[in-house]
Amino acid sequence: MTSTKPHSKDLSVYFTESAKQRDNSPLKSLMKYMSADPTLVSLGAGLPHPSTFPLGALTTLVAQPGHTLSECAHPPATSIQVNQPTSKTEGLERFLQYGNGRGVPSYSAFARTHTASVHNPPYADWDVVPSVGNTDAFVKALMLFCDRGDTLVVDEWTYPAILSTVGPMGIRVASVRMDAEGAVPEDLDRVCGGTRVRVAYMIPTAQNPTGATMSLERKRAVYAVAQKHDLVLIEDDPYYYLQFGAYEEPAEGVDRLRGLPGLKGLIPSLLSLDTDGRVIRLDSFSKILAPGLRCGWVTAPRYIADKIQFHNETTVQQPSGLSQALVSKLLNEDWGHSGWESHLLRTQREYAVRRDVFVDLCREKLKGLAEFTVPQAGMFLWLRIVLPPQLEQREGIMDEVFARMIAKHVLLVPGRMFSARGVDGGPYMRAAFSYASVEDLGVAVARLREALLTFRQEK
Repeated sequence: MTSTKPHSKDLSVYFTESAKQRDNSPLKSLMKYMSADPTLVSLGAGLPHPSTFPLGALTTLVAQPGHTLSECAHPPATSIQVNQPTSKTEGLERFLQYGNGRGVPSYSAFARTHTASVHNPPYADWDVVPSVGNTDAFVKALMLFCDRGDTLVVDEWTYPAILSTVGPMGIRVASVRMDAEGAVPEDLDRVCGGTRVRVAYMIPTAQNPTGATMSLERKRAVYAVAQKHDLVLIEDDPYYYLQFGAYEEPAEGVDRLRGLPGLKGLIPSLLSLDTDGRVIRLDSFSKILAPGLRCGWVTAPRYIADKIQFHNETTVQQPSGLSQALVSKLLNEDWGHSGWESHLLRTQREYAVRRDVFVDLCREKLKGLAEFTVPQAGMFLWLRIVLPPQLEQREGIMDEVFARMIAKHVLLVPGRMFSARGVDGGPYMRAAFSYASVEDLGVAVARLREALLTFRQEK
């Protein structure tokens, strides 16, 4: 069936010289002949013989969709095995073998089908390419458009790995002011009008570190600015599926989790608004399956996905075959798309409970000591520490705050580590409610209160 969608706008004019020269690996390009002709006898590919692989089958225990393993006595957990090929997935020999930078077909097929269902990119020539997590994908997307001396637009508070990556590459950053919904479109317009830029990097859902989530209206405004300045938008969205809606005050008999979005109620992504093909979307299984899998995918116009594939072929090749095998078998056969949605809803519920418990505790214990906006998604609370007026301007005061927290046996991340402006970070701390047990969240807030109260005793 012919698509009625328009084709993407060609932004390859902005490619760096290295990106323009990046092409398919000569050896990898020969693999198409092997897949196209099953009668072909290959003496070309330097592939190890599968008989030398000491792994005969991969078996793992998997929770029922919508449950954790600890909940799976009733219903029981299932065991999945990757061995021989099936109608939906390849056999273990294929997952363990060399391949091209597009990954194993069944893995990419799930990402492609899922992206079409959830985001439905509004242009015709989009595609996906596997990544070894979003940080790796960011570097490859960035290198398509930014050379030493170029400028990357980021939020005024942003993921530290981005700053650590671009600094040694000689890429400057220009920061955009934020509010409770993330990047302010008017300030993005100002920055782009005064600085020659090609790329803006954003975390639109549960922004790290602030926890801010862009509304659909905010995303439309940001996208309009990107069109005005012909920007490429890198949409880094690892927390996209951890949306759980507005915070409700605790009340007897009220189910505070009744509004969980699942998949159908998620705020539409920037990709879903992208009529031009200027959004490079980064998705990851790290927050929704397990970070150690090192699996994700990039969605972009096909000519951009091709360049990332070629880059993969000279660096990581593709995500680990064992990781692709587990993810592909799980999502294509064992759970399927309906089971995947049940799992995401269960994960949303887990983090929504943690958010509500943590916010309740902070409102009760930190009143007058810290201020925050309640996040609608993700894992973080961005705290503005309220200090006595006589201490606010004291040099190194936030280092003192951090030291007293450590002395009270509670750890938060200082705001300065996220500052794109190279300033001290102001009176901010990032608190993650994702990892500590629900019981320990109460211990942590009590210790944080004790640490902050010590500053009220100073003259």
